[in-house]
Amino acid sequence: MFHEAVADPGELGPDALYEEYESILIDIVEERGVETVAAGSGVDEATLRALVAGESPELDHSDAAAVLALDADVDDETAVVLDRDALLMGMTNAVLDVEALSSETDGALDAREIQSKVEGRFPMTLREFALLHATIQEHAP
Repeated sequence: MFHEAVADPGELGPDALYEEYESILIDIVEERGVETVAAGSGVDEATLRALVAGESPELDHSDAAAVLALDADVDDETAVVLDRDALLMGMTNAVLDVEALSSETDGALDAREIQSKVEGRFPMTLREFALLHATIQEHAP
């Protein structure tokens, strides 16, 4: 699960956190092979090849979680739910509502988008997850 994958995510900032997430995924793909990861995760081989080549393809949080789940004790759907729950709990601990979080991310996502993505009603990219997670953790007590 991405919310546990990096120590002190609030100290990194969103871009650095996203790079850490990509690095973790790249390690998994390089260790297991593109074809094996594609078969096990459902992520297409072209996207995985682009990731390993450093092209930073836009990954859905759920696709990235499917790759991460290959090295985890939980399935990809559970990982996504746990990551979203971690965002919600982090918002509670940091006393951030969706409006405040939107403001803290300089409007990268509006409050409705944040609410919908965190609740799982709209897809979230891994980059958006990194943005929200880093921002929330930066404000955590």
